[in-house]
Amino acid sequence: MEDSTTDEATTAADAVLKRADEVGYEAVDAADGLRKGVLVDEADGAPHFAMRRFELAPGAAVPRHTNAVEHEQYVLAGEYVVGIGDEERVVAPGDALLIPAGVEHWYRNDGEETGAFVCVVPNGDDEIELVE
Repeated sequence: MEDSTTDEATTAADAVLKRADEVGYEAVDAADGLRKGVLVDEADGAPHFAMRRFELAPGAAVPRHTNAVEHEQYVLAGEYVVGIGDEERVVAPGDALLIPAGVEHWYRNDGEETGAFVCVVPNGDDEIELVE
């Protein structure tokens, strides 16, 4: 059966394995104490989504903002606050979130442990708008 979403045949040679030590992390300008590592994205041949890992240091906060694209997130470590719309929720490892495009959200780590989460977004341009 032919996949109608691709023009070329996909093979095992198109698969990617990126080891943890191959992922570079960099500070995110919008917030002190927030680091991002790109796990897989278009540069790796992923046609639809980018998967990124974020680390939120103890005491760090990400300001209220919106994104033009949806976010699916999975909490890996720590407990921290995620504000979505008018609600704040404490999240912990194993929790999953959907933040729809255009919805105001923010993060705050009041704990003593670094928070970490995987964030999956559609490939392409994303406009981030600070609300505060």
